[in-house]
Amino acid sequence: MNVTPLRASRRSTTPSQGASRPGGRAVTNDAKASEEGRSGARYRTVGSAALAVQPEAVPPQQVRRPRLRLAPPMPVAAPRTPFVLLIVLVVVAGVLGILVLNTKISEGAIQLTDLKKQQAQLDLREQQITQEITEAESPGRLEAAAKRLGLVPAGAPAFIRLPDGKIIGVPQPATGKPSITSQ
Repeated sequence: MNVTPLRASRRSTTPSQGASRPGGRAVTNDAKASEEGRSGARYRTVGSAALAVQPEAVPPQQVRRPRLRLAPPMPVAAPRTPFVLLIVLVVVAGVLGILVLNTKISEGAIQLTDLKKQQAQLDLREQQITQEITEAESPGRLEAAAKRLGLVPAGAPAFIRLPDGKIIGVPQPATGKPSITSQ
């Protein structure tokens, strides 16, 4: 590493042997380098740094010391085990939740299928009952049921007009022989 000496301070004419400087630079006791430093060289090179203008000597009373700042605290290494366990617990809870949800959805689908089958059976039964009622209301069935009960066909009907109470037609009793099954 090529080190160029800095100017010596006014207090001493020779730099101290092996004194350490900021940035890891050391002061050398090389006479030639010392002469170059006193001869007024304005530029110096340290390592691969670019050439820099060296400031003129400033009296020690006017030298400003760099402000000291606190170093940031050392990072605290938190234990990872609780965090890992928390993540594993969340993942397991999520998987179990999805499993329970899928099970409930499957149960609902099975119930829906059973209810649709039951609805189809009830619809078929309703159609059968409606058909039976329609057949029972047919005129031929009604006449047969009336004969079984002993009823006979009536003659011409008579009507009563309500506003004035006038009878239209002549009422006559039914004539006919009752059926044998009615007795």
